[in-house]
Amino acid sequence: MLHTITADSLFYEYYEQWIKVYKEGAIRNVTMNKYLMTLAWLKKLIPDLKLGDMTRITYQQLINDYAELHERQTTMDFHHQIKCAILDAVDEGLIARDPTRKAIIKGKAPREKKPKYLNQFELHTMLNSLELTQDISWDWFILLVAKTGMRFSEALALTPKDFDFPHQTLSINKTWDYKCGNGFLPTKNKSSVRKIQMDWLTVIQFSGLVKGLPEDKPIFVKQGKSVYNSTVNGVLERHCKAANVPVITIHGLRHTHASLLLFAGVSIASVARRLGHASMTTTQKTYLHIIQELENKDIDLVMRSLSELC
Repeated sequence: MLHTITADSLFYEYYEQWIKVYKEGAIRNVTMNKYLMTLAWLKKLIPDLKLGDMTRITYQQLINDYAELHERQTTMDFHHQIKCAILDAVDEGLIARDPTRKAIIKGKAPREKKPKYLNQFELHTMLNSLELTQDISWDWFILLVAKTGMRFSEALALTPKDFDFPHQTLSINKTWDYKCGNGFLPTKNKSSVRKIQMDWLTVIQFSGLVKGLPEDKPIFVKQGKSVYNSTVNGVLERHCKAANVPVITIHGLRHTHASLLLFAGVSIASVARRLGHASMTTTQKTYLHIIQELENKDIDLVMRSLSELC
């Protein structure tokens, strides 16, 4: 039930109702949780601030207080989530002027970044440490993600019928809700529905592994058992340490897959399709550093070719 909101209402109460009206049911659970986290911080930082008292100074102080405990990018996300609600309040006459105008976004110095991907030699060394038995295990999961670049939730949702062994393809058409335990869910976006080509060795390996398993049941999720990202990351960490390579996450295997394809000369368009990105822009932004390295190599190649023309 909606409550009447006035300029004398507490700001966090307005924001809570704004989330319920405009966001509930319209966004994915993971995104909704971010809005709810922002709400929790508003209750903590400005529990007594009234909606009509939100000025540029009070807003900037709110951002400053949040920034003391968070990195700049996280603070920027916090700002964007609140700004949308505030602009609606301005349109409704509940706040006189836009207090978010010219807001200065601060934040703690970024933490030292962990390596996001392995090079080809490191990946090969790590994969050699896997214990690939005749039974489905997280080691097989790690191998398949490394070979396909799937997202964690996409790989969890795989069933035997998703494998088309004669055509060497793998159909990605759903995800597994490992966070809330609601079973199969749609993919992240329409572009995420795709077919991934597999190499012949992976085809042979998995054709034997999934033989006899229920066609429509996830092969990596045991019935009635919860799956945690941290569990699989822990298995991968042990293998990385055993292989004496940088420790990365399961999502880092996805980055590794894409990086190796780009360095091998595969086009950005093909990599974007294989990863299920909504557009090539996403791929370009995510792997900008690699693309820049490749461009430098291209410049050297162009100059070398031109010098041979005389």
